[in-house]
Amino acid sequence: MSRTYKTTGINLKAIPLGEADRLITILTKEHGLIRVVAPGARKQKNSLSPRSNLFVVNDLLIVAGRSLDKMIQAETKNVYGGLSKDLGKLTAGQYLAEIVITHALNGQPQEQLFELLTEHLRRIEALPLRETPTLLAHLSQAVFHILALAGLSPQVQTCCLTQVQLIPDFSDPAWLVGFSSNAGGAISLAHLELGEPLPPQTLTALELSLMQQLAQPNLPQAFPDAPWRKIERLLRDYTQYQLGRSLQSASFIDTLIPQ
Repeated sequence: MSRTYKTTGINLKAIPLGEADRLITILTKEHGLIRVVAPGARKQKNSLSPRSNLFVVNDLLIVAGRSLDKMIQAETKNVYGGLSKDLGKLTAGQYLAEIVITHALNGQPQEQLFELLTEHLRRIEALPLRETPTLLAHLSQAVFHILALAGLSPQVQTCCLTQVQLIPDFSDPAWLVGFSSNAGGAISLAHLELGEPLPPQTLTALELSLMQQLAQPNLPQAFPDAPWRKIERLLRDYTQYQLGRSLQSASFIDTLIPQ
């Protein structure tokens, strides 16, 4: 006897399957990451067609199968349609979806991750069009929050090597800390032993301060002119190191937002 189950989920990836179907990767609250077939979803008049698009949240009725489950009913609860109206926003959403797909668990509740992702998608969708610094700021914080939920966020409050608290010194224009993905985050240059190699990257007082604030629920108020391009790229490199693979969606950020 076939087993059916209900769940609420957001579509993160969709690829063609057969002549008319779609294979959808969905992050659900109750069952974690699932992959289901949406039969006939590539036909325009099929009721599942709009419900199988990216970043649509549905209440789902699914039939479990031996190899793949099948979506038989979907009722849309929310659509992040504003993402598709701006290529930068859409790319940012796909960037986050790719990280979530890598981290999300199968067969286990993922309500916190679901709520975190949908909140950041809501924030990105609400941004003004073509506001590059603002988009990069929100994208950076979303990446940081997802990593933190997985227990993988970079260490920026204290030095990775010595555990000494890092306090940005804005009075010294030459003040720097190092940053190493391999070490796990920020490194105090003042505490490096003689002859020890310098970290591959450095952060100014402002850059470290901004990274330290990413863990907060909201971004700092005075952030639009901050160096978000560098912070996003640093977090991207760190994330790819943690994942052990490149983020395909993230590479489009460089095309859309040149250095």
